[in-house]
Amino acid sequence: MTKSLLRNAVYACATLSLMALPALAADPFGTAAPKRQSKGTIIVGSANFPESQLIATIYAKALKSAGVPVETHMNIGSREVYIPALIDGSIDLLPEYSGSMLTYLDKNATASSPTDVATALKAALPKGVSILTPSAAQDADTVTVTQATATKYHLASIADLKPVAGDLVSGGAPEWQTREEGAVGLTRIYGVTFKSFKPLDEAGPLTLSALVNGQVQAADVYSTDPSMAADHLVALSDPKSLFPAQNVVPIIATAKVNPIVIKTLNAVSAALTTDDLIKMNVALGNHESFNEVAKDWLKAHNIK
Repeated sequence: MTKSLLRNAVYACATLSLMALPALAADPFGTAAPKRQSKGTIIVGSANFPESQLIATIYAKALKSAGVPVETHMNIGSREVYIPALIDGSIDLLPEYSGSMLTYLDKNATASSPTDVATALKAALPKGVSILTPSAAQDADTVTVTQATATKYHLASIADLKPVAGDLVSGGAPEWQTREEGAVGLTRIYGVTFKSFKPLDEAGPLTLSALVNGQVQAADVYSTDPSMAADHLVALSDPKSLFPAQNVVPIIATAKVNPIVIKTLNAVSAALTTDDLIKMNVALGNHESFNEVAKDWLKAHNIK
């Protein structure tokens, strides 16, 4: 999944706050010696959208509570900025999404299931970079319906759509019609073909409005969108892995990995769920601060 500019605008993400990052080489995976210092401080960074900053804040607070010295540099930018920064030692730790990170590193990757994506990602990582245990939480594309539609047609899985899709209208970005991870894959993998398709936007306000108002009965919606909770939407399960897994995973400088860091971040990953992300995104949308939302989540899960 690629975070769209529209989605970033919807979440009102902040402007870059690391303008002082060192200049990055044209080849981000070159062999230049890293700037990383040997001190124990871990510099935690985030991408330039709120969910990434929230998870990074959780990582930072958990590590600090475990006695690990921490600095934070949030809202760094896109992968084209923060991955080279991770490699050159400007930052040490970030939250990532497994499928998107794999595609960034290997454009020809075909892994789809959570296990296969994690395995392929480990193999694709540049030297000096590691991942820890992925979380069950995912921010992925989903085929989503309203609770009323799910109840009426007894829908829990994408597979359940097959006998009824001919009566339903789907909606999403125009390119959804031609994507393997869209209408093409729905037909090929699940045998699902909708009555018609309504071109809207990429999991944005037009799509959500059309779904809630009944103009479409199924749509591509991101799994942690606050509307999932606010509008009582149902993300249908994807047992055949049409959409590549997008598990939240800590990506970290190998030099900064130690037993305390592993134990702490694995505890976060073990506790974090997609529903948690939805609820926390709702809280951010209600103008609660990153620090407060992260602190409340850590307290609720007894992670200190």
